[in-house]
Amino acid sequence: MSKRTKEEAVKGAFFGALVGDALSLGSHYEYDAPKIYKAYGNKPIEKFMGPGEMMGGQTHGIGWGERNYHPGKKAGGTTDYGDYNILVLEHLAATADPPREFDVAALIPHWINRLTNNWGSWICTMTRETFAQVQAGNSIDKLGGISNAMAIRHVAAHAYYDDEETLAKVARKTMFTHTSEEALSGGEFFARVTHRVIHGVHPRDAMELVAVQMSSFISSKVSQAISKYKEATDESSELSKEQFVDDLALTSMARLWDIGRSEPIRVGKASPTEGTLPGAVYFILKYADQEDGLKKALQANTMVGGDNASRAIAIGMVLGAYKGVDAIPQEWKESLDDYTYCNDLLGTLPLLKA
Repeated sequence: MSKRTKEEAVKGAFFGALVGDALSLGSHYEYDAPKIYKAYGNKPIEKFMGPGEMMGGQTHGIGWGERNYHPGKKAGGTTDYGDYNILVLEHLAATADPPREFDVAALIPHWINRLTNNWGSWICTMTRETFAQVQAGNSIDKLGGISNAMAIRHVAAHAYYDDEETLAKVARKTMFTHTSEEALSGGEFFARVTHRVIHGVHPRDAMELVAVQMSSFISSKVSQAISKYKEATDESSELSKEQFVDDLALTSMARLWDIGRSEPIRVGKASPTEGTLPGAVYFILKYADQEDGLKKALQANTMVGGDNASRAIAIGMVLGAYKGVDAIPQEWKESLDDYTYCNDLLGTLPLLKA
């Protein structure tokens, strides 16, 4: 890894997450990896695409059917995961002078305004449920639903707070639509890992060190990902010889989830933290020390499909922090709709302010 400053690491984390999410927009919720590969010309994706572009304008969210999940978006835009990170960035920028403790109550009005004014992305079940709770007058500590889907939204906070315990709390607070401990601890895990990587720790070391400090659920999922990474990169293994090795690696790390709809979901590629967390860890481990590793990891993650956008936020923030903002392909930054807007806002946050 080339030397990068702390500022480049912080910006790398934010824009690594955002470009990874934007790269996923075209195939978000498409669960058929061979279909994605064929649609994209039998090679890894190179540029941003609109929802379902090259796939008839729709993707196949198993259990939910074929549809356009992000009808207000086009190439260069972000999914709801990216939108939430931009939302939190806007809130932090609006509350940066003077810096203060993160307050969900202060975020809610801005969140409502964004949701009700051309949001354009998929509105997840937990967002809908929490919105209804707010409309019904529920108190802040009574918000959220039981979904165990990982939804990292705090990336901009790495430019605002420089304390790991604070960042862990902010990661949880920004997931105010969720009450599942699995989902909340997934966000906390990647907050702690990214903070340590920004401060010079290697991604694998950071993930292993944080995992042993957290719950048995987190540590078991990280161990599972390390084992799968070793198997997938062992040239003597059957898995390593497969064309769609990453797809098979991810789907083999979690159970089938028959939710009573038309098809069972392969959780390794779906939204639950039990799949997204080890999936993201797997890609980080596989590409961390490769040349152009950030680009290759985000491409490979996109090509697997499923809830690739959720994994992209985690992969992009950790590898972006490790390699720095200059490791992001220039053409991706230039074609990201909100690059200049977000870069300007980031520059107003305490740790990046001139």
